[in-house]
Amino acid sequence: MSSRAVTSLTNPTVKAVRALHLRKARDETGLFVAEGLKTVTEGVETGHMPVILLHGPQASHPLLSKAIEATLDASGEVIEVTEEILAKVSRRDNPQAVVGVFRQVFKPLPALDPQSAPTWVALHRVRDPGNLGTIVRTADAAGCGGVILVGECCDPYSVEAVRATMGSIFAVPLTQASEAEFADWRHGWPGSVVGTLLSAEIDHRQADYARPTMILMGNEQQGLSPDMAALCDVNVKIPMRGRADSLNLSVATGIMIYAATA
Repeated sequence: MSSRAVTSLTNPTVKAVRALHLRKARDETGLFVAEGLKTVTEGVETGHMPVILLHGPQASHPLLSKAIEATLDASGEVIEVTEEILAKVSRRDNPQAVVGVFRQVFKPLPALDPQSAPTWVALHRVRDPGNLGTIVRTADAAGCGGVILVGECCDPYSVEAVRATMGSIFAVPLTQASEAEFADWRHGWPGSVVGTLLSAEIDHRQADYARPTMILMGNEQQGLSPDMAALCDVNVKIPMRGRADSLNLSVATGIMIYAATA
């Protein structure tokens, strides 16, 4: 395909991209929106080519030229749009000048190779997309093998989650599994599975992290459920020294990831 210009908010492609803010549209199409030249470039550099690439009339950068070329080479669609369209697509007053539409990728649970990385992350029923995106970013920074979403989790490909990953959405393998699938698969895990519990007696810095280590975290409200805690080889606590009795999920997960990789 070739590039073209669009100025109407009622253009079918523009409407389709705007609809990707809804999970129903993302589930039906298998697509998602990534905003900003940095994030789009991360996608291209990791082999994820845009299906659609929107850019503003004033956008000009060598990396944008590469992204446009890569999109066209992969038979994607490149569209120059107005600032108004970018604002509507992003639902932001100060939108990014580049927006890409990509295909979602989930790696099947049986296809994971535990020995390919020293540390992995599993999240049970995580609810907040900002937390999820931040955890994916931290997992990328620490060289984790992937993030496994267990049970009913928020969508890692929502606009909010993708923003929070800062491009790491393309670098970290994502997997979805039911509680039963995860429990069955976990029994073949060659290293240790470590969970966090407020009632645990072992300090997270003193636990034995046999590699590969799976960090299993519960959701923001209830923490790790009894069923999930029972799947762990060891449950640990992160000491609270001030008045706060708990940590934000993404912060706690980051602490656990780096404790396991130390």
